[in-house]
Amino acid sequence: MDLTLTTREVDGRTIVSVGGEIDVYTAPKLRDQITELVADGRYHIVVDMEGVEFLDSTGLGVLVGGLKKVRAHDGSLELVCTQDRLLKIFRITGLAKVFAIHGSTESALADH
Repeated sequence: MDLTLTTREVDGRTIVSVGGEIDVYTAPKLRDQITELVADGRYHIVVDMEGVEFLDSTGLGVLVGGLKKVRAHDGSLELVCTQDRLLKIFRITGLAKVFAIHGSTESALADH
């Protein structure tokens, strides 16, 4: 399965909607997207993971790397995720404490 990425700007923040599987094969595509956004001066990113069907450690690494990139510019990388199996991964790894995880893009945008 391939990874789909679409980006849109809302109120000065960039929403990256991700679909498909984030694994060792597709994670570099997401990493490159985040790197490009940061290079373009977009430091407030919301990653919408509602369309994600699978996430492995490589994908988690890309998200953590993205968070480090935006934080270097006093930015933020927040997640939209309501799927229990993905939320469980964030809880087990301790990353639920690292990332702000929202139930919708609306709530992610409302927090700022």
